[in-house]
Amino acid sequence: MPIVKTLIRSMLLLCLAAAGAARADMTIEIVGGGANRHAIAVLPFQSETTQLREALTPVIRNDLLLTGAFRMVDPAGVANPAFEPAQISYPAWRGAGAQSLAIGKVEAAGGQVKISFRLFDAAQQKQLTSGEFTVAPERSREVAHTIADMIYEAITGQKGIFNTRISYVLRSGSQYLLQVADMDGRGAQTILRSREPIISPAWSPDGSKIAYVSFEAKKPVVWVQDLSTGQRRVVANFKGSNSAPAWSPDGRQLAVVLTTSGNSQIYVIDANGGGARRVTHSNAIDTEPAWSPDGSQLYFVSDRAGGPQIYVQPVAGGAARRLSWDGSYNVSPKVSPDGRTLSYIRRQGGQFRVVVQDLASGENRVVSSGAYNERPSFAPNGRMVLFASDEGGRSVLYAAAPDGSSKVRLAVINGDVQDPAWGPFNRP
Repeated sequence: MPIVKTLIRSMLLLCLAAAGAARADMTIEIVGGGANRHAIAVLPFQSETTQLREALTPVIRNDLLLTGAFRMVDPAGVANPAFEPAQISYPAWRGAGAQSLAIGKVEAAGGQVKISFRLFDAAQQKQLTSGEFTVAPERSREVAHTIADMIYEAITGQKGIFNTRISYVLRSGSQYLLQVADMDGRGAQTILRSREPIISPAWSPDGSKIAYVSFEAKKPVVWVQDLSTGQRRVVANFKGSNSAPAWSPDGRQLAVVLTTSGNSQIYVIDANGGGARRVTHSNAIDTEPAWSPDGSQLYFVSDRAGGPQIYVQPVAGGAARRLSWDGSYNVSPKVSPDGRTLSYIRRQGGQFRVVVQDLASGENRVVSSGAYNERPSFAPNGRMVLFASDEGGRSVLYAAAPDGSSKVRLAVINGDVQDPAWGPFNRP
């Protein structure tokens, strides 16, 4: 069956991934950008190179650039640096093309550092937002992400995502590493290492746990792991296969795919295991559940029409409604945080493309360009879609705007990345 072939293909990709020393670091390359990007100058913060191990401004600039919504104005083109509002030459910055500019400084504060910043509109010469943080020096990167969040929200009106995290599975030699990293790919940490495949990581809504499928018991079993303590436990180890965990919006339940009835069907279980209740009742393969934001609906993939297509059905029970009609193969549905759009993978001309579909109109758009892409996942503000793509025989991560206007490549060096998942706003 097509869905089974897809799962087998995923497993083969995991098993046949190129061996070699893997590095957790990523490099970010902008491969596209919106036509109306906001021009901003982020000036070097005063004393950031002497007071901090890692300067703030490169992190802030990088964060803003990767959204595709900004372009940077080079401060070298303006003669006078500025650390205080009175030092700003607005005509000079407007002449350099800046619509806004951010300034800041770092000061010693009794074993800690005080980081302050201000954002100004260059045309109106008014302050848009500001912040002040007194922290240990090693937390400077976290502060830089927070400042980028504040700038992004002040300019776009949307909540920033730069303090969120992503997870993914990295193949390193004969091992599988479940990793968690900042959304820009930096600071990656391995939370599970196994010689058996790990697939389908899924974040809990509060960002404190990750559910995933591990084959360490020589069969697919669903685990939940606490990120702060590292403790983990089995939550679905029923007869047959246990796979594709998806958290309910309140974090109290998980939708999983079980084969206890003989074919893959979707069940809902308590988040601590137990209380299994079957949701789909078909003779087909039903898999890859995803909850609607209000928790009332489950989106999933089924081959009940002869090929894998995307359906939606009430969690409480009822008829399933088909949502994907273009193409004979559509899988991996994920719903945007506002519930208005759906992302998924469509096979088109022998290639596997990322599609974003408006749920009201049914109109859809392809936002990827590579031959093989997998596992799209919305950012918590819904402004970007993360997915894995195969390039030159290895997997890399992309983040694209849902309207296809911009795209960023997150490249893993000497590694093979699969099953990316974007975490929630919540970061314990």
